[in-house]
Amino acid sequence: MTSYDDKPWLGLYGDQTATMELEHPSALDMFRAGVGSDPDGDAVKYFDGVLSRGELDELSDALACGLLTEGFAPGDRLAVYLQNIPQFVIAMIAAWKAGGMLVSINPMSRERELTYLLKDSGATVLLSQEGLYDEVARHVVPESTVRLVLTTSELEYQSEADERLFVGSTRARHDGTTDLADLMDRHRGQTPPPVSPTAQDIAFLTYTSGTTGQPKGAMNTHGNVVFTAMVYRDCAKFAPGGSVLAIAPLFHITGLIGHIAVSLLAPMPLVLAYRFEPGVILDTLTRHRPTCTIGAITAFNALLDHPDVTEDHFASLQTVYSGGAAISPTAERRFREATGRQVHNAYGLTETTSPMTLTPFGSASPVDPASGALSVGAPVPSTIVRIQDDDGNDVPLGEIGEIVAEGPQVVAGYWNKPEETAASLPGGALHSGDVGFMNEDGWIFIVDRKKDMINASGYKVWPREVEDVLAEHPAVREAAVIGVPDDKRGETVKAFISLRQGQHVEPEEIIAFCKERMAAYKYPRQLEIIEELPKTVTGKILRRQLRG
Repeated sequence: MTSYDDKPWLGLYGDQTATMELEHPSALDMFRAGVGSDPDGDAVKYFDGVLSRGELDELSDALACGLLTEGFAPGDRLAVYLQNIPQFVIAMIAAWKAGGMLVSINPMSRERELTYLLKDSGATVLLSQEGLYDEVARHVVPESTVRLVLTTSELEYQSEADERLFVGSTRARHDGTTDLADLMDRHRGQTPPPVSPTAQDIAFLTYTSGTTGQPKGAMNTHGNVVFTAMVYRDCAKFAPGGSVLAIAPLFHITGLIGHIAVSLLAPMPLVLAYRFEPGVILDTLTRHRPTCTIGAITAFNALLDHPDVTEDHFASLQTVYSGGAAISPTAERRFREATGRQVHNAYGLTETTSPMTLTPFGSASPVDPASGALSVGAPVPSTIVRIQDDDGNDVPLGEIGEIVAEGPQVVAGYWNKPEETAASLPGGALHSGDVGFMNEDGWIFIVDRKKDMINASGYKVWPREVEDVLAEHPAVREAAVIGVPDDKRGETVKAFISLRQGQHVEPEEIIAFCKERMAAYKYPRQLEIIEELPKTVTGKILRRQLRG
């Protein structure tokens, strides 16, 4: 390979070609095609409740008509403040049918975060769970651009109210709000005026995690959505005839694409379970027998750690992918041994509308012999991934640099932030902020986040490598590594770990374990054992909180 443009990795995808043409002009056309192919087929399963594709079409028609009657206009933004419930999917499609876009909001957001997201997006409609409205949103809405507040309940579309999830869930109408079901009932049977979004139109705004400054609204276009849904279906083999289990939160790019979008495209049922609770997810696996899923490795680890887990829980799964957080070879091996299933790697960002690299279905990711890192896959078709230095020059294969991506999944930019767009997406190529390398076969290996590198006595230490070694110790459940000030070394390595159930170990034993396996400048000099490592709602460990 002489150039990143030579694309040697395409052979890894078997019959996949160098380019993937969009199958539909927009995500709305993608949904309509699925309804036309099988209107009576199941679209959403939620505990004991089921919505067919025809019912989903009818409900989203009704909501779109209701929105338009209430003054929603083409280009407007509908913000959803919901857990993994069917109303999320209804609202997404209705926003498109009304000529607008969806704004996905983390249901864990509190007043400060919600205030920023509503103001930055300029959302005119907010759909909120009743409990979240009472706790948070009602304090925020008066200061926002929101003109219409719709409320709904997690208790709808099912009749079981599992006490592990719905403790304290009650129905409560609030002054100044409109009940979602009432609005749809008033417009049931109506059809909104036809709209035809283009591939360049924005399907939804998804906000970055804000690790550096305020979150930025990535403008995921309809073309981005259709392309990445095709990647999940064709490359990751989220195949029609099966069903997809929503382990990731729907507000996150993984949930939006790897759960909702691919279920609309295939089409296949989307299995929802309100929010991630290991026991509930295990029960959902045996009840609905889904065939595919994608989630963070921390979520899969939580399932394996549940006292009631058996290999049978995973018997129906044919395709398992993990994204959102790096996987160590130890975690990959543990999942395979416990379930009999291969967990495949996926890598992408909000700005790449989910995947830009995948481990081809049926393959195991290679392990780099030098660093011990597990590959996050190869660039998907139609996508160029380069490794570049700080000056924007391609580095030779095997050398470390920043991961830069170009392709149909890369967003057009950040909402109302031209300077940030120019900095992170110069010429349409995404500068990820992740550091890694590519081998001669086209496999990508992530070293770490650029900003997390530790400088210990002039030596570069990447936390990911230390974390992978820590994961090899049988007592360690999860690990995170940061740099802390040191008078002699400038920075030194500090590790935080949580332990597997029933395990007891002293910090000195873990440090000695690492010392035997790593260069002297890499192993942790400090180690702290804590009950739980801080994580995002998608399962990514938050090193910044450990820094204090």
